[in-house]
Amino acid sequence: MSEIDTFGLTHQGRVRPTNNDHFLIASFHRNLRVHFTSIPGGIDHHETESRGFLFLVADGVGGLSSAGEGSALALSTLAQHLLHATELCSELVLTQQEKSSVELREAVMKAHAALVDMGKQEGGKPATTLTMYAAFWPRAFIVHVGDSRMYRFRDGELTRFTSDQTYEQLMLESGAIKPDSPEARRLKNVLWSAVGNDEVVPQIVSTDLTRRDVILVCSDGLTKHVTDDEIRERMSRDEPSEDTVRALIDLALARGGSDNVTAVVGKVRQKAEPAA
Repeated sequence: MSEIDTFGLTHQGRVRPTNNDHFLIASFHRNLRVHFTSIPGGIDHHETESRGFLFLVADGVGGLSSAGEGSALALSTLAQHLLHATELCSELVLTQQEKSSVELREAVMKAHAALVDMGKQEGGKPATTLTMYAAFWPRAFIVHVGDSRMYRFRDGELTRFTSDQTYEQLMLESGAIKPDSPEARRLKNVLWSAVGNDEVVPQIVSTDLTRRDVILVCSDGLTKHVTDDEIRERMSRDEPSEDTVRALIDLALARGGSDNVTAVVGKVRQKAEPAA
């Protein structure tokens, strides 16, 4: 655990009256809790080193007052489901990746069902984006719905593993509209897929991971104001994760902060070189 450097932060922004973003950084462990024993002196509580890490960001969408509650419910529901999906924290991640992907998809659909039930009970239609990076050495899974994003910086190269599930992106990919056109701007923030929405289509990607990786999961409140080149430059610096997160959010705020903005960064601390 001492090798992992993670930090997350969310900000209301300069325009929105409330913050509907939420994030979660969590690790999986195996515990031994002894309730009774005849051994003299007993046995202390034991906990293994981390068996996996989760970085999650959810951005409640729509003008409902429950949007923030919806994004919080989605994160907590997904995390609770994965807590009991113990096969994700075992060799099955390596030997049965398809089964692991099915389990992750099921976790998203559990969160989706929770938001649908919330809407039935409280009225309205709460929905949220949901982007998760789940690392179970030596593999990682990216689970994505909506237009939050997940980036990896490795060996000087920035890779985005998520695709914005907006009508703008659909129209751009089909060639129906051109970038920066009035139609593109109008459809930029209109989601066709979201947790709690009529349509939810989880994107799940599996990849390798190395000790050199720097991971960023963020809401669109960041990427509305900060370019991929600027993200790459910041993530390339040899600095604590907290410094990276605060610098990126400060840049988004300085450029207007038109939306709630959230960022989570994680990486492995580099081992110090032995003294000569």
